[in-house]
Amino acid sequence: MPSTLRVVLDTNVLLSGLAYPGSVPGHIVAAWRHGSVDVVLSTFILEELRRVLPRLTARHGLSSREIDDLVDILSIQAELVEPESVADEALRDDNDQPVLGTLLAGMRAGSLDYLITGDKDLLALAKAYPILTPAEFWRRHGGV
Repeated sequence: MPSTLRVVLDTNVLLSGLAYPGSVPGHIVAAWRHGSVDVVLSTFILEELRRVLPRLTARHGLSSREIDDLVDILSIQAELVEPESVADEALRDDNDQPVLGTLLAGMRAGSLDYLITGDKDLLALAKAYPILTPAEFWRRHGGV
């Protein structure tokens, strides 16, 4: 996987990747840690991750302080962008607008290859935007 690949990881990919390191999202997060892919995130995605990680405490065993530290580390490792204001009427869930806005802001900030997500509402826009499932991304670019 060339280091020039730049992607936005949706919260569900980050969450799965952190909680299940052997999964496809886990491989993508590992590729990021190893510098094989550059990740673009927004404060919105990081704060959403901070809100949902406590639900998996039994799986990962992290305290709230460790979760805060983890999110802070991810924010340092990622390129942070402010989501663009977007109102794509094709997007059924308004809560996904900031994620789509993160993709658009990342594209404006430089070459951005994909938004990687498992969210069906975002995936429904894959014909209009460069949006892939983790499995599709890994099939195309995996094997680091």
